[in-house]
Amino acid sequence: MPRQGKPQSPIHLRSARMLDVNKGELLEPGSLLVLGDRIAEVSPASVPDDAVLIDLGDMTLLPGLMDMEVNLLLGGPDHRSPLNPVQDDPAVRTLRAVTNARRTLRAGFTTVRNLGLFVQTGGLLLDVAMKKAVDLGWIDGPWVVPAGHAITPTGGHLDPTMFQAFAPHIMPLTVEEGIANGVAEVRKAVRYQIKHGARVIKVCASNGVMSHTGPAGAQQYSNEELRAIVDEAHRAGLKVAAHCMGDDAIRNAIEAGIDCIEHGSLASDETLDLMVERGTFLVATTYLTDGMDVSRAAPELRAKAADVFPRSRATISKAIAKGVKVACGTDAPAIPHGKNAKELLALVERGMTPLQAIRAATTVAADLIDVTDRGRLESGLLADVIAVPGDPLADIGATEDVRFVMKAGRVFRHDESR
Repeated sequence: MPRQGKPQSPIHLRSARMLDVNKGELLEPGSLLVLGDRIAEVSPASVPDDAVLIDLGDMTLLPGLMDMEVNLLLGGPDHRSPLNPVQDDPAVRTLRAVTNARRTLRAGFTTVRNLGLFVQTGGLLLDVAMKKAVDLGWIDGPWVVPAGHAITPTGGHLDPTMFQAFAPHIMPLTVEEGIANGVAEVRKAVRYQIKHGARVIKVCASNGVMSHTGPAGAQQYSNEELRAIVDEAHRAGLKVAAHCMGDDAIRNAIEAGIDCIEHGSLASDETLDLMVERGTFLVATTYLTDGMDVSRAAPELRAKAADVFPRSRATISKAIAKGVKVACGTDAPAIPHGKNAKELLALVERGMTPLQAIRAATTVAADLIDVTDRGRLESGLLADVIAVPGDPLADIGATEDVRFVMKAGRVFRHDESR
């Protein structure tokens, strides 16, 4: 649970408008009374005399947004070297995450899932450490749902030595660091992440576009291994998110009980229907098919991207039309940290209404991570509030222009004039 800060004066947030996410309506004016880390009252009839007024003027108040797939430990400042993922030591990587976390929060994203370290750390769960630092108020950042190390087979899509095609025995990785083969090892890998603070399990169920070891979407774990991973996570009360692109791999992941498919690029109509039937979530990461820079990738990888990305865009449009539960996720730094709202614009381009896109980053995301204390502007919920100019229901692009960010009642951004 978020920590309570020292007693402070109530805050009265006032603006031209605020969004009721459930009803899909803009309320005029926007008015919230915040006490401590919670919204005490919506549209209060009276305000305490000692309340501090923050008048945002011609702005729209929204719930803090959520990104369900980021890796704050990668990308960000000074990542020009393609070897950065294997050059940073754990200390440098953690400091890199501090910058990325702040940038993400200032962009209006107050909650993220950090989906899977795939670097050598000596078994340290750096995203769990980052979550603790954020919760304690040592660093500025969003609430973090950490996965620890991604569970992946040797040579799998999230085996970091695969990306650079390293020679044998360069940068050995342990089961604790997620490299696991066979039922016994995957169980051990999952148990290790849970023991040391993971709150979701990330598994690499299929190949990816940037994989050197086979075609995009080829299944990488056996069905038996997938079931073992799900069994371990579910018995501990954790959900499983699977990097998964190919149709057969997606279907087998769903049948194994995996809760959330990341990407889902090549899913067939029948598999999308199965997702609707089972209530499986999809984190589409669809903007990366528009904005991911593959210019430095090997020619064969660029060729895969040219083939898969257009098909992926069409798949996500079908998923939206069929009613798959699509939650917002960017796969940052596949797109830069702080540009997370680009995903909302892409979801609208694929067929969502602006309201549906905002729900993907609020109420649907909250459902995915099993929280009831955020995602809406309601009394008793966390005071995670952002403000954007204009009407985001008419122009989703407004979410790219966040000018005010409050998280748990504390102001992290307030652009008073432009």
